[in-house]
Amino acid sequence: MKVLWITSVYPSPEQPGSGVFHETQVQMLARLGIEVTVICPVPRNPAVIRYMKKKYRALDNMPLRYVRKGITVYRPPYMAFPGQLRWVQPDQRIAAVVLKTIIEFNIEPDLIHAHFAMPSGGAARLVAQATSLPWLLTLHGSDVNVYPHYSNSAMKAFLQSVKGANHVVSVGRNLQVTAKAMSGRDSSFLPIGIDLSRFKEPKQFKLEIRKQLALPLDKKLVLFIGRLIETKGVFELAKALEELPAEVAAVYVGDGPAYGKLKSHPELNKRLFLIGQVENERVKDYLAASDIFVLPSYREGMPTVVIEALALKVPVICTRVGDVPELFGEHGKLLIEPQSVEDLVAGIQEYLYGNVNLKKIGYELRSRVQEHYDASKNADELVALYQKVLKGNQLLSKSK
Repeated sequence: MKVLWITSVYPSPEQPGSGVFHETQVQMLARLGIEVTVICPVPRNPAVIRYMKKKYRALDNMPLRYVRKGITVYRPPYMAFPGQLRWVQPDQRIAAVVLKTIIEFNIEPDLIHAHFAMPSGGAARLVAQATSLPWLLTLHGSDVNVYPHYSNSAMKAFLQSVKGANHVVSVGRNLQVTAKAMSGRDSSFLPIGIDLSRFKEPKQFKLEIRKQLALPLDKKLVLFIGRLIETKGVFELAKALEELPAEVAAVYVGDGPAYGKLKSHPELNKRLFLIGQVENERVKDYLAASDIFVLPSYREGMPTVVIEALALKVPVICTRVGDVPELFGEHGKLLIEPQSVEDLVAGIQEYLYGNVNLKKIGYELRSRVQEHYDASKNADELVALYQKVLKGNQLLSKSK
């Protein structure tokens, strides 16, 4: 079976941490004999905008085609504008470069799998119409909880994508319910999950891993991994650090707009460390080196990095958002409220100095991850959905 993935995020040499959860699922599908080709269009702003701001030039040198871990990835550029999902949908522009890539490189998929209702879902809908291919859409979180609510045109684009797909998948139960309420369309629940074989408890001691990563040996490390933006709660963590004992340090792994402001923190390289973006293979090392993993986001779908931390039995402090409560189950009381420095401080202190049975909680949450978020098992289910979509399309074609 040949499947074309259309997505707005996928790892590249320039951005190795972008969309790693997609790569995990693609690799699992490849192990099952599915031939996956990825088209991940690159937004290219007008020359005058790229000249004015460096961040808009970040992807200028992205190769059109590369092979990563045996998967062929295409990155055709399309004309984009800052904040476009708020006021104008790029569906047609993205669809045009996807179709051009399909023709130019003679890509012949059996079906299309789009990720995120917008913009990829909108583009996939148009590509499917032009090629008469069936398509499946996966909803991830922001494409349901955030972007559709920007404007009437954004909501229209969301509804067209969800209603136009042959089948819809949601990565979380809460997301599934929300999408149904917004669109009236049912979806299957199927988390992407993680490769559990990569997230086993390390044989090395924590201090040995810290030495290799050049992290402090005499601190209790609170780790954040993700895009450095305000809505991830990165500033709340920085403020919380100021209220915690001197032996507590915060380590940020990732990059983003908040990097500059965090860099001006008075405790930089003393109690606050900015690592930058790292390859996905190194994420588990930073998790294993930490005492607590923190993700104080204002909103989330189902954050893969939290699943990875729990798989390693690393204590996690996370906000009560999206599908995170579902992941924690009976341990939902451990979650905190978003935008609350007070809750964050209290949670860190309780984990580090309280009477929480971290060993018992770690074992139970890892068991939950093994049961529901094993990427290899979930890939089997996804292949079954692919077959269902193909069979349904064939029956539809015969009836016409």
